[in-house]
Amino acid sequence: MVRYDWSKVWQTIPQLTGYIPKTLLVMGLTVLFGTLLGFLVSWGTFAPQRMIRRWAEGYIFILRCTPPIVLLFLVFYGLPKFLFWWLGIRSEEWSRTTFTVIAMTLLFAAMISKVFVSAYLAVPKGQTEASLSVGLSQNQTFRRIILPQAFRIALPNFSTALLNLMKDAALAYTIGLVDILGGANLLISQNFGNHSLEVYSAAAFIYWGMALLLAIATQGLELILVPQRKETA
Repeated sequence: MVRYDWSKVWQTIPQLTGYIPKTLLVMGLTVLFGTLLGFLVSWGTFAPQRMIRRWAEGYIFILRCTPPIVLLFLVFYGLPKFLFWWLGIRSEEWSRTTFTVIAMTLLFAAMISKVFVSAYLAVPKGQTEASLSVGLSQNQTFRRIILPQAFRIALPNFSTALLNLMKDAALAYTIGLVDILGGANLLISQNFGNHSLEVYSAAAFIYWGMALLLAIATQGLELILVPQRKETA
């Protein structure tokens, strides 16, 4: 019977922490571009043009129903062929990070757009009517009244989307990205498959720590932005 060696776990964690910046880079770029694209898609669902609404709803449905690993393969293997056929662009030499960010951005945008839509619909319509009645324009009403309230409503679900992104992005090791999980597989191959369980345990501890810090940060932001109700006796 193979003995589980806890000392190997603690020895491996410092080796894997060197891959945290690559993981954070992928997540940061994905959140940036995915949030912008998700905001655009969520706006499309309310567009007066029927065609734009159909495109936005179709995008959300297709991307939300596509497994992350399938999307990664489609982007990594299919996007270079498509770009060369359509625009004559050769993207075979692009980094794995680039392909991962593209795939995760497409997925994150679909997920977060639903969060934005539900948050927008949760803001009472009377807020808009009251703002317009005091002389604010549509744009001013959205920027000053609707958007801040919708952001506070969306924050808990946004933090959940970030945690899901962290888990989905870990699948990028399948296309050769050397992030935390990719680094773990690299260490296992260098050790000829020995202590694989300990190495994966070390990776799990790092992911748990990152998730804990993310949860603490988002909960702290919620306490700052979301007004707390005072208990009445």
